[in-house]
Amino acid sequence: MAARRAVRAVAAALAAFCLAAAAPPPPSPLPLDKLFGGPFALTDHNGRAVTDETFRGRFALLYFGYTFCPDLCPTNLLTMAEALEALGPERSELVQPLFVTVDPQRDGLQALRDYMAHFGPRFLALRGTPAETRAVLKAWRVHRRKVPAESGADADDYLVDHATLTFLMGPDGRFRTLFPHDTPADRMAATLRRYLAAER
Repeated sequence: MAARRAVRAVAAALAAFCLAAAAPPPPSPLPLDKLFGGPFALTDHNGRAVTDETFRGRFALLYFGYTFCPDLCPTNLLTMAEALEALGPERSELVQPLFVTVDPQRDGLQALRDYMAHFGPRFLALRGTPAETRAVLKAWRVHRRKVPAESGADADDYLVDHATLTFLMGPDGRFRTLFPHDTPADRMAATLRRYLAAER
C-alpha cells in the first residue's frame, strides 16, 4: 500500500515537472531602451528638416516642453545648460541638447529661435506638424494635455500639462537614462561624464 502511494507521488511529481517544462516562460520585463525613443521626422528652429538619424554619433539630451511654459521648462533647460557648461567645452561638444515642443500650435520657428537664445547657441528646438508631434510624444511616452484658461479668455491663452523628464540618448540613438525635473545640474553633469567615459 505504501509502495503504491510512493509510486503515485513520484508519478504526480513527474507530471507536474513535465507540465511546467512545457509551459511558456513568464514574459521578461521590457528593456528600458525599448520603452523610450524611436524614429522621428521634425524641423529644427532654423527650418532644417531633421530626423533621429541626424544626431547619430553624439549623445542627445531631449526635453519636451513649450515656450509659454511659466516655470518648469525654463528651469529644466537652465539645468541642462549648467550641466553642459560643467562638462567643459571638449566633452559638452559630444552632447546635443534638444528641446521638442509639445505645443506646435503656438511655437512657430521664430518663437523657438527666440526661446533657445536664452539657453545657449548649441541648443536646438524641434517642432513638427500635429501628427508628427503626436508620433514623437508616443515614441517617448510623453503625456500632454491642454489646460484651458478661464472662460472668456483668448483661444490661445492656455497652459499645457506635460511630462518634465529629460532623456539621455546614446550615440546609437537608443535610450540611456532619464533625469527627473528636480535633478541638480552637478548631478546631471556627473552622470553625463560617466556615460561619456563608458562610450570611449
